[in-house]
Amino acid sequence: MIGTFINVAAILVGGGLGLLLGSRLKERLKATVVAGLGLFTLVYGVSLFLKTENSLIVLGSVLVGVLLGEWWHIEDGLNQLGVILERKFSKKTGENQNNTFIKGFVTASLVFCIGPMAILGAIQDGLTGDFNTLVVKSILDGFAAMAFASSLGVGVLFSAGILLLYQGSISLLAGTLQSVITTSMMNELCAAGGVILVAIAISNLLEIKKIRTGSFLPALILAPVIVWIVSVLK
Repeated sequence: MIGTFINVAAILVGGGLGLLLGSRLKERLKATVVAGLGLFTLVYGVSLFLKTENSLIVLGSVLVGVLLGEWWHIEDGLNQLGVILERKFSKKTGENQNNTFIKGFVTASLVFCIGPMAILGAIQDGLTGDFNTLVVKSILDGFAAMAFASSLGVGVLFSAGILLLYQGSISLLAGTLQSVITTSMMNELCAAGGVILVAIAISNLLEIKKIRTGSFLPALILAPVIVWIVSVLK
């Protein structure tokens, strides 16, 4: 759990610095920073997808995951959580500020939680106490939080709570996960996560096309489950 706490602290510190810098940066510069993050997230998502050993498994997990995500209203739930946090902790008012808070919260939460470093690092931290992977992730997340917060505002800081629950839960379940998750499961999970990151880049950062990215999240669970099912049927 130590690595997760370091990660949370990095996001809060980076996000805080971003908020201080944000008021001094021109809107044109903020837009360029977000575009840069969007391009990086897009390329990083593609690199994760290339880890797949069977693209049909990723396709199946994404399609079924989206159906489940829409059925469970995950995107709406994340947005509603953002609204509640904005009303409780943010002094800003108005529809535009509200949308910015939600966008910052949802986007940062998804970006910080998706990826192999979050999962592998949390497993290593919980199982052996080795949190070096999460320290590296913390540095990356800290700079990302700074860039996000300078453009998307205080909502980015609240993503640290989601990260704490997510990575903390994985660390606590590390022993079980280590004995269950295989390399193939991890590869397909990362590939499905890559698809979600590409969706985040297109929708939330580059704003090319609006995509309900939260609805894709069940794919992260379905990808390793499908790998397990396929291995049993062989």
